[in-house]
Amino acid sequence: QVQLVESGGGLVQPGGSLGLSCTASRNIFSINTMGWYRQAPGKPRVLVATLTNGNNINYADSVKGRFTISRDDAKNSVDLQMISLTPEDTAVYYCNAKLVRTRNYEYWGQGTQVTVSS
Repeated sequence: QVQLVESGGGLVQPGGSLGLSCTASRNIFSINTMGWYRQAPGKPRVLVATLTNGNNINYADSVKGRFTISRDDAKNSVDLQMISLTPEDTAVYYCNAKLVRTRNYEYWGQGTQVTVSS
Protein backbone atom coordinates (compact mmCIF):
# COMPACT_ATOMS: atom_id res chain seq x y z
CA GLN A 1 0.00 0.00 0.00
CA VAL A 2 1.24 3.49 -0.89
CA GLN A 3 -0.30 6.79 0.12
CA LEU A 4 0.56 9.79 -2.03
CA VAL A 5 0.12 13.40 -0.98
CA GLU A 6 0.53 16.23 -3.48
CA SER A 7 1.27 19.83 -2.67
CA GLY A 8 2.19 23.03 -4.46
CA GLY A 9 -0.68 23.73 -6.82
CA GLY A 10 -2.21 27.15 -7.25
CA LEU A 11 -2.84 30.06 -9.56
CA VAL A 12 -0.05 31.38 -11.76
CA GLN A 13 0.06 33.85 -14.64
CA PRO A 14 0.94 32.75 -18.18
CA GLY A 15 4.69 32.50 -18.55
CA GLY A 16 5.10 31.85 -14.85
CA SER A 17 6.54 28.95 -12.91
CA LEU A 18 5.22 26.55 -10.32
CA GLY A 19 6.51 23.52 -8.46
CA LEU A 20 4.58 20.46 -7.35
CA SER A 21 5.69 17.88 -4.82
CA CYS A 22 4.42 14.36 -4.15
CA THR A 23 5.35 12.66 -0.90
CA ALA A 24 4.98 8.90 -0.65
CA SER A 25 4.30 6.90 2.50
CA ARG A 26 7.17 4.52 1.76
CA ASN A 27 10.69 4.57 0.38
CA ILE A 28 10.28 5.70 -3.23
CA PHE A 29 13.26 3.59 -4.30
CA SER A 30 11.00 0.59 -3.69
CA ILE A 31 8.44 2.02 -6.14
CA ASN A 32 9.09 1.00 -9.74
CA THR A 33 7.68 4.11 -11.39
CA MET A 34 6.44 7.42 -10.05
CA GLY A 35 4.94 10.12 -12.14
CA TRP A 36 2.61 12.99 -12.72
CA TYR A 37 -0.58 12.98 -14.76
CA ARG A 38 -3.07 15.75 -15.37
CA GLN A 39 -6.73 16.07 -16.20
CA ALA A 40 -8.26 19.17 -17.70
CA PRO A 41 -12.02 19.77 -17.50
CA GLY A 42 -13.88 17.52 -19.89
CA LYS A 43 -10.74 15.68 -20.96
CA PRO A 44 -9.19 12.35 -20.00
CA ARG A 45 -6.30 12.04 -17.58
CA VAL A 46 -2.99 12.06 -19.45
CA LEU A 47 0.64 11.46 -18.67
CA VAL A 48 2.85 14.45 -17.91
CA ALA A 49 6.10 12.86 -16.77
CA THR A 50 7.34 9.62 -15.22
CA LEU A 51 10.50 8.59 -13.40
CA THR A 52 11.56 5.01 -12.73
CA ASN A 53 13.66 3.81 -9.82
CA GLY A 54 16.36 3.26 -12.44
CA ASN A 55 16.14 7.00 -13.20
CA ASN A 56 14.60 6.61 -16.63
CA ILE A 57 12.51 9.69 -17.39
CA ASN A 58 9.70 10.17 -19.85
CA TYR A 59 7.88 13.41 -20.70
CA ALA A 60 4.78 14.16 -22.69
CA ASP A 61 5.69 16.05 -25.86
CA SER A 62 3.60 19.00 -24.73
CA VAL A 63 5.80 19.63 -21.67
CA LYS A 64 9.28 18.72 -22.92
CA GLY A 65 11.72 21.51 -22.27
CA ARG A 66 9.38 23.20 -19.80
CA PHE A 67 8.74 20.63 -17.05
CA THR A 68 11.32 18.76 -15.01
CA ILE A 69 10.62 15.72 -12.87
CA SER A 70 13.05 14.82 -10.10
CA ARG A 71 13.25 12.70 -6.99
CA ASP A 72 14.38 13.30 -3.41
CA ASP A 73 14.98 9.91 -1.82
CA ALA A 74 15.61 11.44 1.60
CA LYS A 75 12.14 12.98 1.57
CA ASN A 76 10.43 10.13 -0.29
CA SER A 77 9.19 12.70 -2.76
CA VAL A 78 8.97 13.28 -6.48
CA ASP A 79 8.81 16.87 -7.63
CA LEU A 80 7.61 18.51 -10.83
CA GLN A 81 9.07 21.88 -11.71
CA MET A 82 7.09 23.75 -14.35
CA ILE A 83 8.18 26.85 -16.25
CA SER A 84 6.75 28.86 -19.15
CA LEU A 85 3.26 27.84 -18.15
CA THR A 86 0.36 28.45 -20.52
CA PRO A 87 -3.42 28.30 -20.01
CA GLU A 88 -3.31 24.89 -21.69
CA ASP A 89 -1.43 23.59 -18.65
CA THR A 90 -4.46 24.28 -16.47
CA ALA A 91 -5.58 20.98 -14.96
CA VAL A 92 -5.75 18.89 -11.83
CA TYR A 93 -2.36 17.27 -11.45
CA TYR A 94 -2.20 13.78 -9.95
CA CYS A 95 0.74 11.91 -8.53
CA ASN A 96 0.97 8.24 -9.52
CA ALA A 97 2.94 5.27 -8.25
CA LYS A 98 3.28 1.89 -9.92
CA LEU A 99 4.65 -1.19 -8.17
CA VAL A 100 5.54 -4.35 -10.04
CA ARG A 101 5.52 -7.39 -7.81
CA THR A 102 3.85 -10.74 -8.43
CA ARG A 103 1.08 -8.50 -9.74
CA ASN A 104 0.93 -4.85 -10.68
CA TYR A 105 -0.24 -2.21 -8.22
CA GLU A 106 -1.15 1.39 -8.99
CA TYR A 107 -1.84 4.25 -6.61
CA TRP A 108 -3.03 7.83 -7.06
CA GLY A 109 -2.87 10.96 -4.99
CA GLN A 110 -5.87 13.16 -4.41
CA GLY A 111 -4.81 15.72 -7.01
CA THR A 112 -3.81 19.36 -6.86
CA GLN A 113 -5.25 22.15 -9.00
CA VAL A 114 -2.98 24.18 -11.26
CA THR A 115 -4.60 27.19 -12.91
CA VAL A 116 -2.73 29.32 -15.42
CA SER A 117 -4.57 32.55 -15.99
CA SER A 118 -4.04 36.29 -16.10
